[in-house]
Amino acid sequence: MCAMNTKTKIKYLKPALSFQEQLIQLKDRGLIVNNEEEALIILSNISYYRLSAYWIPFKKRDKQGKLLNQFQDNIFFENIIELYEFDRKLRLLIMDALERIEISIRTHITYHLAHHYGAFALEKSENFHNKFEHKTWLLQIQSEIIRSKEPFIEHFMDKYEGFPTLPVWMATEVTSFGSLSFLYKGLKNEDKRVIAETHYNLHPKTLANFLHFLTYVRNICAHHSRLWNKELAIRPKLDGLDQAWLPPITPRSDRSFFILLILKYLLNHSDKTQQWAKSYEELILPILAKYKWSASSMGIPNNWQNHPIWN
Repeated sequence: MCAMNTKTKIKYLKPALSFQEQLIQLKDRGLIVNNEEEALIILSNISYYRLSAYWIPFKKRDKQGKLLNQFQDNIFFENIIELYEFDRKLRLLIMDALERIEISIRTHITYHLAHHYGAFALEKSENFHNKFEHKTWLLQIQSEIIRSKEPFIEHFMDKYEGFPTLPVWMATEVTSFGSLSFLYKGLKNEDKRVIAETHYNLHPKTLANFLHFLTYVRNICAHHSRLWNKELAIRPKLDGLDQAWLPPITPRSDRSFFILLILKYLLNHSDKTQQWAKSYEELILPILAKYKWSASSMGIPNNWQNHPIWN
């Protein structure tokens, strides 16, 4: 049971502010605005409340660390937008990596199931772990299939009987990342082991853990939520990971740098390209140089470019 909150609460009385009033309030709190016309255009397209998460690092704090309603000295509106744009580009970069990883894991699961259990491998509960909620999962997959407008789905409906039952190589193409993660977790132990060890050099529990975590990360990105310094509510389990994943080499598992380590590791075993890592370094280095506090906010260790997983 949750503990009762005995703090005295007050009625919310703050009024809605016009874009002009929002800008005045920011200036009154010490923010420097060089181009008010441009700032108003930005405020009219990116909500004040959304941007407020990005100016928190630039606010003053009292001796107890409590956040104050005044900006630090010499903070410009452009600083806030720079951090906002950095976070937006970071999410896009993460989504790029997730796309490649999702396609890779989907391919390996599909190939393995098709060759071990046949075209309709997904339909039989005996093809899965005995604790897997196969019926519930299959209903979810069939719902995703029915909603799909892919031409190959429509072709199957027109030509073959049994819809929404599809061959595994069709069904997994319209399966969400969340359903795919759940599918991998539900495989028989030996099937999970073959996929994880052969293609990613991971323990199957670790791969299942990573996929569950990345589903959560994908949802953050898909909803355009702040990510760069977020304290992640779902954290990957560290059991069984080698020392490179653990403190002090990797300080925190609840910040964005841990996401990037997982993506880099999985890309090294699937996509093989180094361009993604170079793109991240090009994005992050100017921020780290300009805002020294940003490294700890993202869980980035010293000398991170030589981190044993990253390098």
